[in-house]
Formats: sequence, C-alpha cells, structure tokens
Amino acid sequence: MKELLETIARALVDCPEDVYVNEVEGEKSVILELKVSKDDMGKVIGKQGRIAKAIRTVMKAAAVKENKRVSVEILQ
Repeated sequence: MKELLETIARALVDCPEDVYVNEVEGEKSVILELKVSKDDMGKVIGKQGRIAKAIRTVMKAAAVKENKRVSVEILQ
C-alpha cells in the first residue's frame, strides 16, 4: 500500500523526488504518513481538501483487499 500512495503522490507533484511515505503497521490497521515538499502541499491537498479525500478513498478501497484499515496523514 505504501507503493500505491507513493505512485499517486508522485503523479500529482512537481518534485516527485521529495515524496516520502512512512508506513506504521498495526495488527489490523495501517497508518501512512505522506510528506511532500512545501511547494507541492497544495497540489496534494487540493481545493477544500478534495484531492486528499480522493487519495484517502482510494487507499481505503485498496486496504479492503488486505482486510485492514488504513489512515492517510499528510505531514508538513
């Protein structure tokens, strides 16, 4: 799932080399921490958080296949 989030984020930003995803795995849940450059923050969040919400929706759909819960946090 980490790779999926990295692929999505790299497609959205201007500086794909600055994309960093940290995966914290629990028993039934996964927390993915997404870090991008300061200039690309708006591109990942989107107007009124629409892109961030869409990313979270895609990640939740992918997590259902693995029978886990996922949480995506966008760090500054």
